[in-house]
Amino acid sequence: MGLRVAVLGLGEAGSLFARDLLAQGAEVAGYDPVPEKGVPGLLRAGSEAEAAAGSDLILSVNWARVALEVAERVAPVLRPGQVYADLNTASPALKERIARCLAPTGALFADVALMSPVPGRGLRTPALAAGPGAEAYRALLAPLGAPVRVVGEEPGAAQARKLLRSVFFKGLAAAVGEALEGARRLGLEEEIRKEIAQSLKEADEGLVERLVEGSRKHAQRRYEEMLAAAELLEGVGVEPLLARATAAWLRGLVK
Repeated sequence: MGLRVAVLGLGEAGSLFARDLLAQGAEVAGYDPVPEKGVPGLLRAGSEAEAAAGSDLILSVNWARVALEVAERVAPVLRPGQVYADLNTASPALKERIARCLAPTGALFADVALMSPVPGRGLRTPALAAGPGAEAYRALLAPLGAPVRVVGEEPGAAQARKLLRSVFFKGLAAAVGEALEGARRLGLEEEIRKEIAQSLKEADEGLVERLVEGSRKHAQRRYEEMLAAAELLEGVGVEPLLARATAAWLRGLVK
């Protein structure tokens, strides 16, 4: 097919993307600072810049804390028309800084947010893309089975959507964990686990509105309820981080 892709970072996600790209017939060059990481058939590069040079598409799949440094190391070898996609979960502000770093090269920057776990999906992981290179990113990978939805031309627009969703999903996970730990210490874990599962099973499209409006209407009562919940958790040795945070949020709704 003639597509050359550089994968910068050969951890779980990067390796799975590389493996699927190779299976589709792409030429894949990869770099990871850990020598043991690799994928059969991959062209192992000695640096990020070596992997990126001459590639049609560069996938930065490492860590947010090094994403800008990686872009800075790669920038000298980039040329107009190449697509540099940052797939790391990072703040929109960081995505904007990476875009500014790469703009003088003429390469097209794509802010890509992976919207579900990569294991089990690989290249078929649903993704949002934003930035000047979003359409080009979609055009390169959609024919290979990658579900990419372009959400705007501003770098960070894809990541903002992912992070807002993460507030809910990760917050929900933390709330479930805190409730179950308290339940475990009271000998009620199985019962509370079943109640939580049943509530999730019965959730419908109207749940969001009921949660928002119900919290506003009954903020004072629910605030006091969450203070009591925090006291309960403290009594069994569980630090009520989520219970306290919820109480504080409800307190802000009290008129």
